[in-house]
Amino acid sequence: MAATTATVAAAVAARSSSSLRFDLEPASNSKPFLHSYSSLKPILKRRRHVSIRAARNGGENQAGDAYGGEVKRTEPIELGKLVEEYPFQFTSKDLPNPLPRPLTSADLSNMASQGSRLRVAYQGVRGAYSESAAEKAYPNCEAVPCEQFDTAFEAVESWLVDRAVLPIENSLGGSIHRNYDLLLRHRLHIVGEVKLAIQHCLLASPGVKVKDLGRVLSHPQALAQCENTLTELGLVREAVDDTAGAAKYVAFHKLKDTGAVASLTAAKIYGLDVLAQNIQDDSDNVTRFLMLAREPIIPGINKPFKTSIVFSLEEGPGILFKALAVFAMRNINLTKIESRPLQKQALQLLGYSADGFPKYFPYLFYVDFEASMADERAQNALGHLKEFATFLRVLGSYPADCGMP
Repeated sequence: MAATTATVAAAVAARSSSSLRFDLEPASNSKPFLHSYSSLKPILKRRRHVSIRAARNGGENQAGDAYGGEVKRTEPIELGKLVEEYPFQFTSKDLPNPLPRPLTSADLSNMASQGSRLRVAYQGVRGAYSESAAEKAYPNCEAVPCEQFDTAFEAVESWLVDRAVLPIENSLGGSIHRNYDLLLRHRLHIVGEVKLAIQHCLLASPGVKVKDLGRVLSHPQALAQCENTLTELGLVREAVDDTAGAAKYVAFHKLKDTGAVASLTAAKIYGLDVLAQNIQDDSDNVTRFLMLAREPIIPGINKPFKTSIVFSLEEGPGILFKALAVFAMRNINLTKIESRPLQKQALQLLGYSADGFPKYFPYLFYVDFEASMADERAQNALGHLKEFATFLRVLGSYPADCGMP
């Protein structure tokens, strides 16, 4: 058993030591942490060990969004211990959503020749909207459920899976702030996007009618998106971690007075009756998901591309206007701008006003724009931006999803 584990570790180490990544090297006269695609430099990267955490019954689960996660509480345990006990496949009944065994260098080299499916991580349980997004982004993939968003990021970094598909924004609920923070914390690259129409259904145990229901379970955003319908039905709303988890909870406990707001797929998986479909108040309910990988793709100009960046600025009058003007003057359209407090510094007071309150907090700005990094306009825009930005990082340049959700 120990020899097998050592062999897998050695194979992964050999593959990692020879891998290349593109680092964005700052110009010699630029400030620290300034990065631009205009100076791509391939360098050797030593992959750090990441301790992935699986779950077992009995602890606390902090995961939860409208697209996945367990309802029941779980306690994190070290993946290393699981690998020792189950080196090839986790089959213990105590592991409700186990991750598959780690990929070896032999697995990776044989994928193309054997036609092996991509392993794609998503956050949630089976029936989550994120699972549907993963299958839309990568048809015929092996969708791998992960307990938390963090776990999905770490699974890609640790070669447990090939890709991750995670939600970043919803047309009604807004941005998924947790994933914006994780994009900065981890070194994964955005290699694509996919949009998914969210269609909520009212689900219940077999034989239960609408008149029998007294309450309904789902994620807070899903409940808010169906507020008018649920109010008309007179149902008490109870928030839980996620939609698919709510359906699973109702099915496993065979509840007769409780329904769930979840997807049609969740109803089929957990054997629930569909009492009503498309119960959301606004039919234009779309979630945008990001496709993440360990290595970036080579940007092109043969199709519509989108580029995502994050940067920070010094405080001053008109400084944000100046930053956004570098795109406007080159006729580059911005599709999104999101500000997030700079972690670890957001609580530090950077000067005081007369009444004792802080004058300002440092912020990061996440921006998406419609241009490829192979486009000279985009290269010049970022070259201009890094002249006065205190931090600049390209998260990815990737084909835009221009199809119907």
